[in-house]
Amino acid sequence: MQISRLKSLSWVALTLFSTATVVPSVAQACTRTLYTGSDGTVMTGRSMDWMQDMQTDLWAFPAGMARDGSAGPDSPKWVSKYGSVIASGYNIASADGMNDQGLVANMLYLAEANYGGLDDKPPMSIGLWAQYVLDNYATVAEAVDGLQAQPFRIVAPRLPNGSAATLHLSISDPTGDSAIFEYIDGDLVVHHGKQYVVMTNSPTYDQQLALNSYWEKIGGLTFLPGTNSAADRFARASFLIGAVPGKTDPNFISAVPDQTYAHQAVAEVMSVMRAVSVPLGITTPNEPNIASTLWRTVSDQKNKVYYFDSSTTPNTFWVDLGDLDLSAGAPAMKLPIAGGRYYSGNAAKHFVEETPFQWLQADPTQ
Repeated sequence: MQISRLKSLSWVALTLFSTATVVPSVAQACTRTLYTGSDGTVMTGRSMDWMQDMQTDLWAFPAGMARDGSAGPDSPKWVSKYGSVIASGYNIASADGMNDQGLVANMLYLAEANYGGLDDKPPMSIGLWAQYVLDNYATVAEAVDGLQAQPFRIVAPRLPNGSAATLHLSISDPTGDSAIFEYIDGDLVVHHGKQYVVMTNSPTYDQQLALNSYWEKIGGLTFLPGTNSAADRFARASFLIGAVPGKTDPNFISAVPDQTYAHQAVAEVMSVMRAVSVPLGITTPNEPNIASTLWRTVSDQKNKVYYFDSSTTPNTFWVDLGDLDLSAGAPAMKLPIAGGRYYSGNAAKHFVEETPFQWLQADPTQ
């Protein structure tokens, strides 16, 4: 009877998988999770999956930086209210990061993204979407109010390797509030609430939630989908992030540095991100949306510490934002990672003053 039950579940899983992957995409398949625990602990985990090295570096951007939307003379202009630490993609965009208020932004691939046509809103390059949020908002609620007013339109030129820059955005703050932003058929769709703890890729978020509701009824201890598809990663991440302890675990706390719950929680979230990662070098024929995990991050939003775990180097390191000068007037700084550089422990002291990279330039007429 148990075997028959599992066979039935397998056929359902196959049906759901095929439904969730009918939209072709380039090779990116990231995952984001949001963890809340005791003592006000909130952490966001994220994996970056891509077909090739993205030459990622970490950057420290102070408050007070003058910016524009890198999409022509009519692009929006602003001065950053908050400092941030970000992980770059190709050093033309902020792919992931946290500001000094504990607001986290993550950009993930979404094949269905459609930002709409030309209109009278100021054009902004997609390379600055996450950075705009980190620069301007302290909370998810502020960001939702600000972005729903649609102060700009997204222009998304192709990436340096020719891939389409079709993305969606997740944000979270130290209260555990969360929001997902997607442009579908030219319209901005926002999912706002603490219940939105996981995001992957295709299909659109409303369909991902519907697919995941099936797996929630089955239960992760009965059957958990195990492929690298976005829908399966969504189901696994949803179960795992809810299954790990939300408080000090007496079975493991003695092995944690300083025996602190914060360090235990970081280890839990990082272990979840590793459980939904794709091994380095893995490619799947006829499934171009599945790519190797290049790196993972965990943002401790209570203590303002940004953890970075590369698939190609031996150490996980972190950056304590409190050890960086992110005040207005401070210089932009870079922590070089591209080219195989690696660090151990708190790497804040290894940042060096550097001219910021040039953001992905966009043609506003496209």
